[in-house]
Amino acid sequence: MPPKNRVRKGWHMKYQIPEDFIIGFEKVDFSTYVLKTSQTITLSQEESFEFFKDPCNLFEITPDWLDFRMTECSNTGVYEGAEFEYFIKVFGARILWRSRIIDFNPPQRFTDVQLIGPYRKWSHLHTFDKVGKGTLLSDFVTYQLPFYAIPFHAIIKSQLADIFSYRATRISEWASGNFKRKTYV
Repeated sequence: MPPKNRVRKGWHMKYQIPEDFIIGFEKVDFSTYVLKTSQTITLSQEESFEFFKDPCNLFEITPDWLDFRMTECSNTGVYEGAEFEYFIKVFGARILWRSRIIDFNPPQRFTDVQLIGPYRKWSHLHTFDKVGKGTLLSDFVTYQLPFYAIPFHAIIKSQLADIFSYRATRISEWASGNFKRKTYV
């Protein structure tokens, strides 16, 4: 059982990690890994899925140090085949990331895959499972590093842990009604 007051000192911040948040990494081969996370929130499966259907909410749950910027944020929503472009900062360099939504099955799951971005491969399955009086949110991210980045996996893994821990914190705030929208500058 995790400690009650877990504080993560991230790359540029400290924040409270939800009690039930679980994160783990598995090595698949020389350059491929799977990141798994889960947390339970006290909202219905449908309410939970609705939050993730709005691509603009990605800004809200991404740490500021990534300097996440969507090229166009509209409320067209997430759907099968939808594509989104945004920029993030990776080691100080602005990188274009383009993703496509596949396996869209509301309100149970959807997957976003990287078409252009910093990874050789990135596939992020989001699942929403009914549990008791809430929803179990799970992420399964299969990512493959480009050859030149393999020596830096420890840093990349730490950054991913920070990103997904921050995300869990923001989702918990949203689900509990303590969500304050960030300012998009």
